[in-house]
Amino acid sequence: MDVNNDAPVHPMRRNKQRVLLLSSRGVTQRMRHLMSDLEALLPHVKKESKLDSKSQLHLLPELADLNNCNNALYFEARRHEDLYMWAAKTPNGPSVKLHVQNVHTMDELKMTGNCLKGSRGILSFDKAFDDTEWGKLTKEVFTHIFGVPPTARRAKPFIDHVLTFSILDSKIWFRNFQILEKDPQQPNAPPKTSLVEIGPRFVLTPIRIFEGAFGGATVYSNPEFITPTAVRTLIKRSKGDKYGKRKDAQEDITRRKELRRREEDALTVSKVFA
Repeated sequence: MDVNNDAPVHPMRRNKQRVLLLSSRGVTQRMRHLMSDLEALLPHVKKESKLDSKSQLHLLPELADLNNCNNALYFEARRHEDLYMWAAKTPNGPSVKLHVQNVHTMDELKMTGNCLKGSRGILSFDKAFDDTEWGKLTKEVFTHIFGVPPTARRAKPFIDHVLTFSILDSKIWFRNFQILEKDPQQPNAPPKTSLVEIGPRFVLTPIRIFEGAFGGATVYSNPEFITPTAVRTLIKRSKGDKYGKRKDAQEDITRRKELRRREEDALTVSKVFA
């Protein structure tokens, strides 16, 4: 067998995923705690100060490049405590815009589970992600963002928790579980692997998937998504309809009373006791 010693040697490809984590101005305390929890779970994250303007999303790819990051996780706050999350591959995309709901941080849940800070986690995706094109794209973006590379600077050489992404009712449910080899209540029992929830937990509703980073052509648009503003408008309209029906009923009662009123004659009370 001939061996060509002059053949080029291809080094093993290294996973150099880094994520830029930042938010817009106006985020609430719960949103800040959620970002702190994600920063603790993802040791390959670089946190940046808040973005002044919500309309200058095109600056985010440049900001990620300045921080030597090829992914970005941006939380955008709106009125009435509405929170949106952008998950993007920089600088060329794609990017996913999602609506964040039912946020519960680690401090709120007070779960019994715990994990080492800086440890790597296993990503678990529901098989429903492979059934749709938007699910495949979202899974690919989340894999790059939430998958901690083994060569991350602050990563510990341990895997002790599982990050799960499940699809239910066209929404993405995020959970974090600790991997337990033994039951703390029975330390002398034989090893038995179990999962204990740590937190945080939240629900993501996909809105749009863009071809570029934080913009570009729309690859997918969720036809079932209703904006929180539209929901609040419908609630106010329903309350207004109740008020209108009540006023119509009062006017109807007044009109019927007028129809039942008799004409005045000589024996009318007002004339007898005048």
